[in-house]
Amino acid sequence: MLLAGGRSSERDVSLASGEAVRVGLTERGHEVVAIEIGRDGRWFPVERFGVDQAPIGAPLQISPGEGLLGAEVVFPVLHGPFGEDGVIQGTLESLDVPYVGSGVAASAICLDKLLFKEVAAQAKIPQVNYVAIQAGEWSRDEQKRASLLDAAAALGFPSFVKPARLGSSVGISRVNERGDLAEAIETALKFDPRVIVEAGSSGDEIECSVLGNSEVEVSQPGKLEFDGDWYDFEAKYEEGGMRLVAPAPINESLEIELATMAAKVFKLVGCSGMARVDFFVEYDGDGANVLVNEINTIPGFTRTSVYAKLFEASGLPYGELLDRLLDLAISRHAEERGFNY
Repeated sequence: MLLAGGRSSERDVSLASGEAVRVGLTERGHEVVAIEIGRDGRWFPVERFGVDQAPIGAPLQISPGEGLLGAEVVFPVLHGPFGEDGVIQGTLESLDVPYVGSGVAASAICLDKLLFKEVAAQAKIPQVNYVAIQAGEWSRDEQKRASLLDAAAALGFPSFVKPARLGSSVGISRVNERGDLAEAIETALKFDPRVIVEAGSSGDEIECSVLGNSEVEVSQPGKLEFDGDWYDFEAKYEEGGMRLVAPAPINESLEIELATMAAKVFKLVGCSGMARVDFFVEYDGDGANVLVNEINTIPGFTRTSVYAKLFEASGLPYGELLDRLLDLAISRHAEERGFNY
């Protein structure tokens, strides 16, 4: 069973990913039940994924113990809140069905940029400096807002203001001077009551794909190139907006460092199945400085998305990657059934 769509602002991106996965699984000989989750949260069977697709049956009535239309494994391709944050994972755990990707806790930690950075900081993972802003604190009084603005300005410019629990560059602003901070924070707060302000980095944006459960393999690193000032929504999703150089033009020692760090972060937060780890690599006279940017547990999944392209560059074609993910989901479920919760 393949799940796509959902309630978040990343719904359309999810539908594009879901359709690519549906076609890929079908080409590999799998019988795919495509379920589109509507903006109202109802689950409808569809022939294929796409904006405003008509359902082919009544909404599913789901209850524990009855399974999901006989599906052996569920593949959630749901980006953002209600799909990548542990919510759907908790539902699938309650239904006792194998599913692709990370569990409840890892999903929740990784989607919340503030929570992830706090966990990474405890483990002394190198990252850019940041400031956390909560909606209640921001709206409390002018003195508190001024204090938060001072802390954010101290990060330097340019900086980036983001909703803490959204991806795909939704609600993100690049800020070049203090006078624009308040407006950027207000924009981010329209999407999430938790906001993060991050210091900018002059480094290259390099990403690695990770595959596995307790034992993992890391793809060749890929370097993102784009024409704008930063990797915004248009650069990510418009044709020609981003160019992926894979493998990245880096030396072997840096490649090993990135792979080691990607695996470390994956295991630190308890990921399973898949994730894409994003880095900034800054250069100075002494060499390269690697900073972890974020980790994405359900990355974009079209054939041209970074996660799949990096494994393709590493010798693992798209269809075989999908098969590996299904096998990992089934084996993790079988292993975890041995524990008495």
